[in-house]
Amino acid sequence: MKAGSRDLTHGNIIREILMIAFPILFTQVFQSLYNSVDSIVVGNFVGTTALAAVTSCSDIARLLVGFFTGMSVGFGVLLSQYFGAKDYQKLRDAIHTALLFAVFLGAAMAVAGIILAPTLLELVKCPGDVYPEALQYLRIYLIGVFFTSIYNIASGVLRAVGDSRTPLYYLAAACGLNVILDLLFVTVFQMGVQGVAIATIFSQCMAVFLVFRNMLTTKDVYSVSPKELCIDRVILSRVLKLGLPAAIQNSLITFSNLFIQRYINSFGSSAMAGIGAAKKIDKYVSVVAGAIGLATAVFVAQNIGAKKYDRVRKGIWSTLAISFTGIALIGLPAYFFAPWLIRIFTADVEAIRFGEAMIKTIVPLYYAQALHQIFSNVVRGYGYSSMAMITTAIGMVVCRQIYLITAMQLDYNVHNIYTSYPVGWICSAVMSIIFYLLILRKKAKPITIIDSVGCKTFAAQKRK
Repeated sequence: MKAGSRDLTHGNIIREILMIAFPILFTQVFQSLYNSVDSIVVGNFVGTTALAAVTSCSDIARLLVGFFTGMSVGFGVLLSQYFGAKDYQKLRDAIHTALLFAVFLGAAMAVAGIILAPTLLELVKCPGDVYPEALQYLRIYLIGVFFTSIYNIASGVLRAVGDSRTPLYYLAAACGLNVILDLLFVTVFQMGVQGVAIATIFSQCMAVFLVFRNMLTTKDVYSVSPKELCIDRVILSRVLKLGLPAAIQNSLITFSNLFIQRYINSFGSSAMAGIGAAKKIDKYVSVVAGAIGLATAVFVAQNIGAKKYDRVRKGIWSTLAISFTGIALIGLPAYFFAPWLIRIFTADVEAIRFGEAMIKTIVPLYYAQALHQIFSNVVRGYGYSSMAMITTAIGMVVCRQIYLITAMQLDYNVHNIYTSYPVGWICSAVMSIIFYLLILRKKAKPITIIDSVGCKTFAAQKRK
């Protein structure tokens, strides 16, 4: 094992989790910055309608981006198990299979997203005054799904072997480029929402270039050789078994959010802008729970591969302590400074009122989100990705929609939209915890790696 990767099956548990979680946390911050910078620039230099157009596309964009993020988490479980078991040949075969699959799937979904953009905007009932700019932004933005898919899978490979710092550095560079291009295209060239969308594509392309250059030149266990790129059917089947449920889970949650966006849109452009800004703030506060959750999946999977089950249980308690502490440190400032944070995105007084109310409703309940993130990723780290998808989908989609439909029928109030988010976290957390305590901890054996015939490439034959 070389310097870039990190073995989480030894050493102090809290230190090892923090070493993998901190870079993931900052990576998620920079990922959120992509769309946040778009919103800040258009909100301050174009107008409220342009801001509403960008924010109304956020959930639609995340529908596809979230799919690939989920796939990368699922891929990471398999790769982490191979890495933990020190089976580096199968690790290489799985990496090459995942990357080539990401290229094909990313291209297909980018094309589908561009074609279906009008349908997706109709689904969220995008208002007429916002629709033209929203369609322009969305169609250009979705071209970048191709690059997003490749980057997410590639960065998932690095995280699986314990290297969460490298993706952070590359994403930080890409985010910096995005900020510069946003300001250049909007303030100098006056390109409006089209400019921020094009800037995002350029920055995503840069991130892909950097991560692939690293994987092609490194001497570490995750190195990539173009001659070895192939689809191993046995490994792909295993990859899809773990990755597809996570991808579907993310997409279902985002698809559910499209229906929530319909309710938001019904309250007008100020509500769209204010709640959209609050959701951007939410992304930054929730990165603690999200990062610790992803680190938990990697930690659990590596130790499952190494058959260190006692270490897994100790790690769960450590992640809970870290996540709860982090939420308190970030959540309190977000709660008390909510109006000023919303004002970063817009000066519209009515929009600020909507955004502040949402933040002050959901932030105190972030501990439920932490429980959901940790235990759903524990379940996934054990190899039960389908069960993690089911518990999350029931809580975050079914329970949330039932609550929202019922509450809005009784009282058509915007506050019902705010409370629907923590309702989903609580329901998902309860089901994941029950499954872990009653099934995984006491009875079930973890689903670990399987044998593979390997890729029949020239390079593989040469090694033999």
